[in-house]
Amino acid sequence: MLRRVLGKTLGLVGYTIQYGCIAHCAFEYLGEVVVCSGPSMEPTIHDSDLVVSENLSRHFYSIQKGDIVIAKSPNDPKTNICKRVIGLEGDKVCTSGPSDLFKRHSYVPKGHVWLEGDNLMNSTDSRTYGPVPYGLIRGRICLKIWPPADFGYLQESPNGRVARDD
Repeated sequence: MLRRVLGKTLGLVGYTIQYGCIAHCAFEYLGEVVVCSGPSMEPTIHDSDLVVSENLSRHFYSIQKGDIVIAKSPNDPKTNICKRVIGLEGDKVCTSGPSDLFKRHSYVPKGHVWLEGDNLMNSTDSRTYGPVPYGLIRGRICLKIWPPADFGYLQESPNGRVARDD
């Protein structure tokens, strides 16, 4: 009797570990559903919107300007951020805020991206913490699934801010 119970328990633990590994690989390499919070990406993404993030783009280095990404925060690695890619390595970007009188420019260093929220007046982004290492990118948002009225692919930046290829 004890042998049978122990065998079933070990079998259940084995299945749990197997499915846990499959789930980990799926979330790490394929994608996941993400709940976005905060006002920095409004009007494109609102607080509590559900989006689908695919992770293959970061593994194949195919992130492009205009993509919206999920990344680890450079200020707090326990926190994820949702921002739009404005510049890739070598691009010239405007580093000043929208209300600054004098515009400052800089180049994005190798292995980094420049991230900004669509809501420029209410976003902590690369204008605050500088270029973000490519390795902090977790995935690219490809679809908004909640609320149902907004279901679909995400729109272009409402600001028209993109880097120049200088």
